[in-house]
Amino acid sequence: MKVDWLVIRSQVISFRIDRRVPLVLLFLGLITIVAMVMNLGRGEYPISALDIIKTVLGIDTGNPDHAFVIYNLRLSRTLVALMVGVALAISGTIFQGLTRNPLADPGIIGINAGASLATVSVIVLISSAPIYTLPLAALVGALLMSVLIYSLAWNKGSSPVLLVLMGIGLSAIASAFTSLLITFGDIYNVSDALVWLAGSVYGRTWEQVFSFLPWLIVFAPTALLLARHLNALNLGDDVAKGLGTRVEWERGLLVLVGAALAGAAVATAGNIGFVGLIAPHIGRQLVGANHQGLIPTSALLGGMIVVIADFLGRTLFAPIEIPCGVVTAAVGAPYFLYLLIRNRKK
Repeated sequence: MKVDWLVIRSQVISFRIDRRVPLVLLFLGLITIVAMVMNLGRGEYPISALDIIKTVLGIDTGNPDHAFVIYNLRLSRTLVALMVGVALAISGTIFQGLTRNPLADPGIIGINAGASLATVSVIVLISSAPIYTLPLAALVGALLMSVLIYSLAWNKGSSPVLLVLMGIGLSAIASAFTSLLITFGDIYNVSDALVWLAGSVYGRTWEQVFSFLPWLIVFAPTALLLARHLNALNLGDDVAKGLGTRVEWERGLLVLVGAALAGAAVATAGNIGFVGLIAPHIGRQLVGANHQGLIPTSALLGGMIVVIADFLGRTLFAPIEIPCGVVTAAVGAPYFLYLLIRNRKK
C-alpha cells in the first residue's frame, strides 16, 4: 500500500508524517471539544451548550451563575481529565515503542504501581503531610521505579523483553506493598488512599491544573522531538545504531519522559488504567506506526477517552458518581484480553 508523507522541515527540527495525520487530529480535536462541552453542561445545574460556549468566549449569557459553575466547579476538572489522558497516552505510546510490545503501558509495566506505592505511603504513614506532597511522592515513585526497571534489565545493554518482564515483576511487588499498607493502616487514612487509588478527577481545582501543566509543557514536546529516535529503536538496536541513534542514551531519555508523564498523571488523578494501552492502538489504526504522527494522535485520543469516561461516570448512575478510572478499567480490561487473544500466536 502506498503511503503519502507530509514533510515539515526547519533549521531546528524535521518531521515526516502521514498525510492523514492533520485531518485525523482535526477530527479528534472536534470530538474532544464536543466531549468537553458535554462534560461542562451536565450536573445538578445543567447548562446548555450555547451558554457554555458564550461563557467560555466571555459573552454575557444573562445568568451570572453560569460563569461561577463553569469556571469554579467544572472547567478545572475537565481540563485535568484532558491533561491526564494526554499524559498517559503519550507515556503508553513511548513504552510500547521502546519495548516493541503492543501490550505495554505504564500501568502494566509497573510505572503507575511505583507512583501509587509512593503516594499511598504518604497518605497512610504521614497523615499530617500537606496535600501538595502527594504529586511529588508520585513523581518520585514513578521515576525510581523506571530507574529500577532499567537497571535490573541491564545486561551489557538493555533488552526490550527484559524491560517488560522486570516491569511486570516489580509492579507485582509494589502492588503487594501497597495492599500491605492499606491492610494495616489507619481506617481513615486508608479510606482516603482507596478513593485516590480508584482514579478520579472529582474535586480537582485550578491548583491541580497549574501544577500539572508544566510537566505536560516540558515532557510532551520532548516526546515529540524524540519520536524519530523512537522510530529507530522500534526497528531493533542494531538497525538503530546503524541509523546513528545512541541507543542507550535515547532509550534512557525516553524512559525518563514516559515515567515523568505517567507519574504526573497518577499524582494528579490517581491510578487511571488502560488509557496508555488503548489510545496508541487506536492511533495506529488511524495514522500508522510512525511515532511522529502517532504521538500527537494518541495524545488527543487519550484526552478524549478520559473526558468521556469522566462524563459517563458522572451521568450513568447519577446522582451516584463512578470514578473515571473504574470506567476506563471496565472498557480497558476486556480490550486487553482481546489483544492478548489476537496476539497469542505472534
